[in-house]
Amino acid sequence: MQQTLEVTRSALVLVDYQTRLMPAIHQSSEVVAQAQRLGAVARALGVPILGTEQNPRGLGSNDAAIRALCQHTLAKMHFDACEDGLLDVLRAARNPVPTQAVVAGCEAHVCLLQTALGLLRAGLTVWVVADACGSRRESEHALAMQRLRRAGAGIVSVEMVAFEWLHTCAHERFKAVLQVLKEG
Repeated sequence: MQQTLEVTRSALVLVDYQTRLMPAIHQSSEVVAQAQRLGAVARALGVPILGTEQNPRGLGSNDAAIRALCQHTLAKMHFDACEDGLLDVLRAARNPVPTQAVVAGCEAHVCLLQTALGLLRAGLTVWVVADACGSRRESEHALAMQRLRRAGAGIVSVEMVAFEWLHTCAHERFKAVLQVLKEG
């Protein structure tokens, strides 16, 4: 596993923050707020942002603020978004093709877990942003993070991602990113 996140090699994948699902998610408002912060940081640093929606006819579309951050939103029926074309969307997202996927979403123990495992199988370095992930039960979230860590994913926070992407306080976007983090 690559030990450091690199902004020029990353893409952000926001998994299933859907309007009909979020009311059932433990601490959903905090999970969505953290995902919005993460997306705002990615946008400020030019990291491609991709979204997924599980069976949108049944679960609705993503939270409007999350959807607005995404350059592309993939409708899917499989729990693993890779089975519905996520890898092709990632390859088209940036040149050179991202080798690192920063992933957050719901439910942590279902679609987020299976998508992250699919990205790992495809050979990407995967970083799961724990504070921007949610499940209906706290215990399911914890189990998902444990399993992902054992599978080879890095478990990180929004701020860990932001500061690794920045790499230095001399970065031209440092103040803009710091402002996003302070607002959260």
